[in-house]
Amino acid sequence: MANKILLEVVTPDKLLLSKEVDVVVATGVDGEFGVLHGHVPFLASLAIGEMRFKDGNDTEYAAIAGGFAEVTGEKVTILAEAAELAREIDIDRAQRARERAQQRVEKSRAEEMDYARAEASMQRAIMRLKVAGRTGGLG
Repeated sequence: MANKILLEVVTPDKLLLSKEVDVVVATGVDGEFGVLHGHVPFLASLAIGEMRFKDGNDTEYAAIAGGFAEVTGEKVTILAEAAELAREIDIDRAQRARERAQQRVEKSRAEEMDYARAEASMQRAIMRLKVAGRTGGLG
């Protein structure tokens, strides 16, 4: 595992990913952070956002719906409320979810319903669509 770091992405339902990679970049509540092998240990709260990881010349993306990241010098563990790899996101389903979420946001504003839940739903749907369309490098 020379110069590689083990990335594990875990949701309440399953182990989504366990892979040795060169670099991990995730979205914390305080901003984006990157991790290489030998990184100083830390714990971070994750926002609804994109995670990407690179193994050689291959970069992959995932949509992360909040949670925590635990970083050691040898391993990054993502404990996510929900997570999907970009290649597994059904774009049509994600677009329908975004439309439903938009309707809930508009309805919650008009009827003073639970706006925060509706907005979080909308953010998750938008992130899934963004990640589903990703290809290319870490930039």
